[in-house]
Amino acid sequence: MIFRILGPLEIHGVIRSGPPVRRALLTAFLLRGGQSIGIGELAALLWDNPPLSATANIRSHLTGLRRDLDDATPGLGRRITTYRGGQVSYRLSLSADECDLTCFTRMVRHGRSRLLQGDAEQAATVLEEALALWRGPFGGDLPDTRWFAAHAAGLNSARFLAYESLFSACLLANRTEMLAYRIETALAEAPYRQRLWELLAAVHCVEGDAAGALEAIRRCQDLFADDLGLDLPPNVDAMRMAALRWDPAEAVRLVATGMPHTEPESALSRAS
Repeated sequence: MIFRILGPLEIHGVIRSGPPVRRALLTAFLLRGGQSIGIGELAALLWDNPPLSATANIRSHLTGLRRDLDDATPGLGRRITTYRGGQVSYRLSLSADECDLTCFTRMVRHGRSRLLQGDAEQAATVLEEALALWRGPFGGDLPDTRWFAAHAAGLNSARFLAYESLFSACLLANRTEMLAYRIETALAEAPYRQRLWELLAAVHCVEGDAAGALEAIRRCQDLFADDLGLDLPPNVDAMRMAALRWDPAEAVRLVATGMPHTEPESALSRAS
């Protein structure tokens, strides 16, 4: 793997600390997965209100980026090609296994497929490997533009969808050791994701801790009412009934039936 963007930008395992515009250019190429990007579009990605010197700045930074890539690996800068025509555009040649984002997307798709086919053990293994590719938040050192903000939101959503699939697989495979703690950790980052609350209550229920399940549901109810003015989500309410009846089998059934049976829309396609 050459490029890693799921965390600080790395090339061949070395964190890049060059000018922010160069890091942003490389990240944009990687997010586009080998597609060409016109110079006018690059300006719109890098600045919400591009300066008059945007084109000259981009060309200068592209020269610097090619040099940075060559410093990382001789000849790597030649991966950036220029297309001339009605509008000048640029492209970074990239194969599927050279960027962590592409690998993450492929592995998550495979893990979800195994989960929907009933192979929870294999699904959990694949999804663990996919999420291990994340080394930190995406885009912490990128320009604060609408385009990058949209991608950051989309990738963050994709990460939590993968966590939800992983936690579902672990529960269905009866791999519940430390699972409640892991879900609590995810909830600390994303407290309004209904599926995480449902899974947290389910884990307590499966482990025979009805009181823990009901306490998680009470916390969810208070949070949604106080912060969002909403009632308890229906799926979480259904889990409450399972906990009240001390019915672990029903909790497992609710987790299984609550999984999406179609591939979620790509976060990247929404953000592009």
